[in-house]
Amino acid sequence: MSRTALLVTHTGRRRSTEHARAVAADLIAAGFEVRVVAEEADDLDLPGVVPVAGPEAAENAEIVFALGGDGTFLRAAELARPAKAPLLGINLGKVGFLAEAEIDDLDTAVRDVVERNYTVNERLTLDVTAEFDGGPTIESWALNEISVEKGERAQMLELLVDVDGRPLSRYGCDGVVCATPTGSTAYAFSGGGPVVWPEVEALLLVPISAHALFSRPLVTAPTSTFVITVDPFTTLAVLSCDGRRVYDLPPGARVTVRRGALPVRIVRLRARAFTDRLVAKFGLPVHGWRGSRR
Repeated sequence: MSRTALLVTHTGRRRSTEHARAVAADLIAAGFEVRVVAEEADDLDLPGVVPVAGPEAAENAEIVFALGGDGTFLRAAELARPAKAPLLGINLGKVGFLAEAEIDDLDTAVRDVVERNYTVNERLTLDVTAEFDGGPTIESWALNEISVEKGERAQMLELLVDVDGRPLSRYGCDGVVCATPTGSTAYAFSGGGPVVWPEVEALLLVPISAHALFSRPLVTAPTSTFVITVDPFTTLAVLSCDGRRVYDLPPGARVTVRRGALPVRIVRLRARAFTDRLVAKFGLPVHGWRGSRR
């Protein structure tokens, strides 16, 4: 029975394209049908691959490869999530926090996939709905975070935040970030939010540059619902989902964020403590800033 893999890469970088060709060739040699995103097919220029387009690109795929940085991983997640296909990230970028393997592990990673020597974990996602008068309802999702931010640089945004049907606070701010544990090391982290281990089921709420005495980041239950209302007399706002799907919000818009109906399934090639990933990706000083005293 034929095995199928979808390959997503950053074809704008020559190095990424070369590695993608090598992965595709190895998979084809192992008996896989290799799909590539249609707009990337010409850049890959590899005989034997199958160009695919649309949301069904990963349908019935055994695995989705994301070769690049976190941006490539998030783009591949858009295709993998609806198909419930496992997603394997190979970091060809800088930090690559979402990736499972580095470029030096590429050959081993492909071999592990061919030999089915991997496990799959599910990552919590977010679903979002935005409603406002005179416009269609917006529905989207995110793996890392959903943010409501000011649309005009010079003006402060006024937001009312409700949690689980009860008003929490009104913020004059640059915005609010709602994040998953997976996204706790991304935008929410930059805004002063905590790092949350990905196995923890929780939601995060992080005000951004709030002009308020209480603007602490909050960690809530995974069943919580956030409602963010853009004040009717404030400036225009922007709704951003993983920084990839962006929508304009007029004053008075009401944004509802809750746990996503579908997780993202992420491939793990070997057991590795999240602590080790933090140390490696952030270059943490395990021996202290002054060095070991032993």
